[in-house]
Amino acid sequence: MTTTQRILDLAAAAPASQGEDLVLLLSEANELYQQGLRDLRRDVAARLDGLATADLMFAAERAGIPCDASQDRDEVILLLALVEWEMTSAAMAYTEVAEAAARRGVCLIPEE
Repeated sequence: MTTTQRILDLAAAAPASQGEDLVLLLSEANELYQQGLRDLRRDVAARLDGLATADLMFAAERAGIPCDASQDRDEVILLLALVEWEMTSAAMAYTEVAEAAARRGVCLIPEE
């Protein structure tokens, strides 16, 4: 099963989940979200490997990501990967699950 498939399955199960089950579901979905982003970041880095840093900055600006000279190549690649990842069905499903859980008072960040 792919990361996307599993996140979509978790998103489908989320409305019927409550309490600790919803926390566990959200936690698993979060781990999969992070793994998907890491995998995509690796792919984007490989795809853009030969590109000069200035060209990366230009690509980021074209994608609507403001960049400045203080950002290094890895940061720009991560930002480009994040923009691409957030457009995937997996990332959108995770965001929907997290927002719906938050409306129900469930969050992965413990209250202080």
